Amino acid sequence: MASNKVFRFGPIDLTTTLTTNLLNPPTATGGTNGGSSAQYIILRHIRIVNRGAAATFSLWLGLTGGNAAGTQVIGQGLSIAANSFADWYGVLRIDSADFLVGGSNTATALTITGEGEIGVSG
Repeated sequence: MASNKVFRFGPIDLTTTLTTNLLNPPTATGGTNGGSSAQYIILRHIRIVNRGAAATFSLWLGLTGGNAAGTQVIGQGLSIAANSFADWYGVLRIDSADFLVGGSNTATALTITGEGEIGVSG
């Protein structure tokens, strides 16, 4: 039986800052008691809800606050119709050094939520 725990994140409003950190697993901590190992996330579902006029979103996986070319993972200017939503299903591992980063072309029209599993790396 797996020791991963089910978790969810959000809701988070997507802003026009395309370098906003949206999700990152906890890192390892030290201390005299041995500390804990770094954690990872297995992302399985993302839903982006549009509560206004048509809007686009983009998500990247990489360094904190980064959206370098070639690191796009879900949507790249993907349009969501007014008062609609977009779902993504898959298996995306996010390690403690990785950040899910993203934003929208409009301020606070889109809201992101997601579900997955969180586990301990070591």
